[in-house]
Order: sequence, then C-alpha cells, then structure tokens
Amino acid sequence: MKSAFPKVLAAVRAALEREHAPVHHSSASPIFPVTPAARRAELVSQFAHELERVNGHFMGIMSPSEVCKKVVALTQEMRPRSVAVGEAVALDLAPIAKALDRPGIELIRCGKSDDAERRALRERLARCDLAVVEAHYAIAATGTLVVVATPGQPGSLTLLPPSNVILVDATRVLPDMASAVSALGRATVTAHRVAFITGPSRTADIEKMIVLGVHGPKDLYAAVVWSGEGEVPSL
Repeated sequence: MKSAFPKVLAAVRAALEREHAPVHHSSASPIFPVTPAARRAELVSQFAHELERVNGHFMGIMSPSEVCKKVVALTQEMRPRSVAVGEAVALDLAPIAKALDRPGIELIRCGKSDDAERRALRERLARCDLAVVEAHYAIAATGTLVVVATPGQPGSLTLLPPSNVILVDATRVLPDMASAVSALGRATVTAHRVAFITGPSRTADIEKMIVLGVHGPKDLYAAVVWSGEGEVPSL
C-alpha cells in the first residue's frame, strides 16, 4: 500500500504529459517571463471556461468582500429557506455566514460533532436548499473542484442540497489532476473521502435522457477568490 500512491501519481502525470506534449517549432521564438499572478489568472480563466462547458455557473473571480456580496445576492435571487455553510479551508467564511444569518433563512453551521450530532446534521442537510462550501483545490484542465470531506465539511454537504456554491482560493487553482493529487498528498487521500466535482450531478440511465441533480446538486455555482496581493484580474 505504501508504494501504490506514488505509482498512481506517476501514471496520471505521464498520461497528461503525453496528451499535452509540447509542439516544437523550427524557428526560435522569444520567451517572455510570466509572473505568478499572470499564470494564476491564466489557470483561473481556463478553469472558468471548462466549468461552463460542463454546465456549471462561474460567478467570477473576486475579492473576499465581493464574494460575500455575490453570495448574498444569489440567495436573494434563489430565496432558499435554509443555507448550510461548511468550515473554511484557506478563506474566511465567517462574513458570509454572518451575512446569511438573517430572518427568513435557517443557517446551518457545520462543525466537529459526535455520531448523534452528525446524524442530525445529515437530516438537516437533506432538507437544505443551498450549501456554501470551500474547495481544497480546483483543476483548470477539466473545470473540476476538489473537496476533502472532514467533520466540519462532511461529504453530505456537497451531495444532499440541490444547489451548491463552491469557493476556491486563486492560489489553489492547479493545472491538472496530477497536480491536485500531488497537492492532496498520500495521507489525505488515504484518510479522507475526496470528491472530484465536475459540474452538476447528471445521469443518462433513464431512457438515455440526461437528467440533472440525481446523485448530487442540480445547480453548481463556483467562484474564485483572489485574496492575495495586487488587483483582481478581469477574465
């Protein structure tokens, strides 16, 4: 078991390298340096494009204060009766939870709990209309969001509510699957349930007709939060 993880990671990386092998041109072209911020913006742009291709809704790339306003505006449009907020990974979700804690909305806060409390939480999430979750990583090549299940962010949070808003820090948008698996690390992969979410849930098992929202949320909204230095880039 100890040698399985690096072998799987190496196989994934080798396959991706073969698929995206560089094209060599006969004439040399000048190479311009790319700043980390520019590379980050490029990955976010690719992620947004791929997410929209699989019927996800890209809310934009924004500052922490802007994403709070955007989530509140979305709830005003959707009018959910209950909203669940998971524990943060790299962002500060407290302002969002505070803004959503208002009359007309039942706010469900997820946190560490015992078995009885977890069962009660699952029952509440089964009746919840919207979940706000922070992804551990995003994969630009496929528009995928990577969410690690923890006591403060249970797997049911991204499975039971019919609509998900998933946020991810811009520094955690990675180029491909191999990068994401490497960033997660062996300990996380072996000890936790990891969900790779690519667009809303769908199936074609029923008379070969695509149906959304069967095994997970019907609507998936994603936003990239630019919490570092410099201006928020426009895509």
